[in-house]
Amino acid sequence: MTDTAHSTHTLTTAGPDSGLDERLGKELDAFNKGAAGGIAPAEFTVRVNDADGELVAGLSGWTWGDRAGIAMLWVREDSRRDGWGGKLLAAAEAEAAARGCRTIMVSSFTFQAPAFYARHGYEETTRVPGFPGNHEDVHFLKALPA
Repeated sequence: MTDTAHSTHTLTTAGPDSGLDERLGKELDAFNKGAAGGIAPAEFTVRVNDADGELVAGLSGWTWGDRAGIAMLWVREDSRRDGWGGKLLAAAEAEAAARGCRTIMVSSFTFQAPAFYARHGYEETTRVPGFPGNHEDVHFLKALPA
């Protein structure tokens, strides 16, 4: 941890801080809402549970105006190849369309699932190189039905 004092302010560098993340999210959401004419981002989730109530797969995303985004998508290892990823995407796309979104975006590292998104109609828009293991961050966009 690093502290730097200046006048009445203190700059601190530390590890993870969920309280800071929450505060930053609230502050940026308020700023973005003001800059976007009062339109606030809205989050949504999609989940799959097994018969025991355990999480099998999940997706978190957001909508903002006519754009949607997928923040995270995960499927439990023993349930991969069962079609849950595609079902999560379809549910997220339907939710986004119901909220008036025209497009949905996502990014995936090359060691994750870029081929999965491409198979589901997402078009690659850019790649950002330079991640550990010589990987890239692949960005996708998909038009939603009107």
